[in-house]
Amino acid sequence: MAKLKIRLLRLIVLARRYPGVIAAFGFVSGVASFFLVERHEGFARIIALVMLLGWVWLVLERVLSDMLAARFGLRLPPTVLRYATQMIHQESLFFALPFFFASTSWNSGQAVFTSGLILAALVALIDPIYYKRLAPRRWLFLTYHTLTLFAVLLVAMPLILHVPTARSYELALGIAVLLAFPSLLGSITVPRWWRGVLVAVLMLVLAATGWLARLWVPPATLRLTDMALATAIDDASRAPAHKLVEIDAAQLAAQGLYAYTAIRAPLGLHERVQHVWIHEGREIERIALDIRGGREEGYRAWTRKQNFPADPAGRWQVRVLTEDDQMIGTLRFRVRAGE
Repeated sequence: MAKLKIRLLRLIVLARRYPGVIAAFGFVSGVASFFLVERHEGFARIIALVMLLGWVWLVLERVLSDMLAARFGLRLPPTVLRYATQMIHQESLFFALPFFFASTSWNSGQAVFTSGLILAALVALIDPIYYKRLAPRRWLFLTYHTLTLFAVLLVAMPLILHVPTARSYELALGIAVLLAFPSLLGSITVPRWWRGVLVAVLMLVLAATGWLARLWVPPATLRLTDMALATAIDDASRAPAHKLVEIDAAQLAAQGLYAYTAIRAPLGLHERVQHVWIHEGREIERIALDIRGGREEGYRAWTRKQNFPADPAGRWQVRVLTEDDQMIGTLRFRVRAGE
């Protein structure tokens, strides 16, 4: 037992001496999962599962520490527990970042969310900021902790359980809010009766904020590999015959327009997405279509729109959204006024 204790403490000392190794492992594992998810899905699942097990440790930290002390007589110092929390934050963020980085529409509000994750990952690497600026501020640390868990769940659940993006967002938000309960309860010092009411209100506010912000959160495991507009689709190649960014109003009325997308998703994942046609900022029509994951170049699908307003001239967009309105990508084009 003494040898086990000595080895564990040595491992902790080595990890403290070379903290960059932990961060590098988290980053490498994230990149590996990102590139292997289509070809070696089992490996990506294992990495995602390891990330979730790390969070199980954080949730049950006190219980597991007491069990370890009772069974082996090994009481981990508070500094070690704090370091374990930092390590899980590092690995989780670098695991999730490659997925969000690839799926972010950088010309939209999604850039704010992904930039926030990048900043959070940098904070986890810099001990003076993490321990002196972040950790002592309980509310800030709780926000950081919940955001990191939320990001990991958004990536892990589609990989492990093949949960569709819309459902995984709901589950990730619900789990993150629920697991924030112990921290909220410990942070509020008002009298006992009011504390429960205040915690319940704060959890509702947290859930509502997360739900309203879903438009700014990239669908982590979905990304566009190709998107185009065309007046015809080549059936043999299942690709646009001629891509365009501008079209005459008369031609549009006569031929209509195809919105073509190739969306990459994890193997085994079935999704319903929407092509949303928008004219001068006003939504005109939504057309739903189903996609399946597993194809390296992305699942190819298209919708055709033939009914346009009497005066279609101006700026148009086709937004590709998930069922709960998370944006996968946007294509812009212009219709020239007829003569």
